[in-house]
Amino acid sequence: MPPQLTTTALGLSHSPTASTVKNLFLPNGNLPGSWLIKTNKKRVGRGLSLRCNAVAKQSTQDKKEFLHKDLTAVKRHGFVSGDAEGLAPRVKTIRSMLSSMEDGEISISAYDTAWVALVEDLNGTGRPQFPESLEWIARNQLPDGSWGDASIFLSHDRIISTFACLIALKYWKLHADKQDKGMAFIKGNICKIGEEDDEHMPVGFEVTFPSLIEKARNLGMEVPDECRPVLDEIYSKRRIKLTSLEGMTGLDWERLLKLQSQDGSFLFSPASTAYALAQSRDLNCLRYLENTLKRFKGVPNVYPVDLFERIWAIDRLQRLGICRYFKHEIKECIKYVYRYWTERGICWARNSEFQSMDETAMGFRLLRLHGHQVSADVFENFKKDGEFLCLAGQSTQSVTVMYNLYRASQLQFPGEEVLEEARSFSSKYLRQKQSSNQLLDKWMIAKDLAGEVKYALDIPWHGNLSRIETRFYIEQYGGDSDAWIGKTLYR
Repeated sequence: MPPQLTTTALGLSHSPTASTVKNLFLPNGNLPGSWLIKTNKKRVGRGLSLRCNAVAKQSTQDKKEFLHKDLTAVKRHGFVSGDAEGLAPRVKTIRSMLSSMEDGEISISAYDTAWVALVEDLNGTGRPQFPESLEWIARNQLPDGSWGDASIFLSHDRIISTFACLIALKYWKLHADKQDKGMAFIKGNICKIGEEDDEHMPVGFEVTFPSLIEKARNLGMEVPDECRPVLDEIYSKRRIKLTSLEGMTGLDWERLLKLQSQDGSFLFSPASTAYALAQSRDLNCLRYLENTLKRFKGVPNVYPVDLFERIWAIDRLQRLGICRYFKHEIKECIKYVYRYWTERGICWARNSEFQSMDETAMGFRLLRLHGHQVSADVFENFKKDGEFLCLAGQSTQSVTVMYNLYRASQLQFPGEEVLEEARSFSSKYLRQKQSSNQLLDKWMIAKDLAGEVKYALDIPWHGNLSRIETRFYIEQYGGDSDAWIGKTLYR
């Protein structure tokens, strides 16, 4: 997970005269020599419009008086002295985060941890192979009886996480009181999944949720039947997806093990790998889960996330206008991404036989911006029937993926037709979503995704000014209030 850089992480504020953007704004817009920006005579932000005025040349004395007046105003509001006192420790903290990323930091997933908890001891003792996962489940039930993200109530996330944890506790006959409390939550909230936007349905929910219901019934658990139409709709969407291996039965493991990643996982998913371990007793699966549990005590939604974290951290630092403090760390992150770049693209983790257009688009953009030669032909791998797809077999497009593809497509050299096609396709999709006010995303819950998309469409990269972008992005960025959507919510 990329470091969550809040707008106060380096002394930034929402004020137009905040330290990072203070040189852009002058206290009196009508003073000689000031400049504003305007597009199509429309204001593009609060306290900010774009216009370029030619003015008479000022004398040196006029400039001195003007700059002294401006600096006095800035000091009076505390932006210079405050930054000088607080900047160094904040820079040091973020540098430490960037330098110690390794395989990435990501929140623990109750859903994935529950699947790991279900694995029986491979030596046949009849005990759990990973008792620490059960301990994590017991410690992390929320006050309302559910498991899942504590900050954002997304019923899909809470229901599937709670069901998985209840199954683990029921299977091992532990914590009857927690089971009762969790089942009460399920009964009171299961119908809410029919009220949520489809865009916020976790990845593979239509596969994994029916599998959990069947598993619960096999254990003798009472499954609420009040919302039969909602459940029927979920069952109708069920498909076989490799990303949700734990939702399938009757698999040929001899063939499937050939799809295993170098680290022993299946698509870097602890839940899928735990299910594979239970079925195949493969020692590479065991080592992957042991290493992941050793680091987190529970397990995340996906791991590692080394490429994802580095790419998104750099992007956020640049857009927040503070990347100049971390030049060395950013250079090292870029070198790391380039080391694992392939002609077919990348995904969220290194050494993957599976590629994602989202990480590929973001990585492509940053590598080109930092002087690396990467071919635009990489996007040919994501074209199918005139469309650009993030993942093979996907059923719906994603706003953030199209947004990142659009941003990447603007770093185009003459003759790169695939980038022209990508820009046309992504901009058309984004404008359609914008006009219908449908800018919810299936991969992320963001503070102001609509604002980010609007800025990108209104101001192309070649006409962008970094300080203008920073001024907007400080308000658009949600920091640790944003969440990502995988099989469950994560950060």
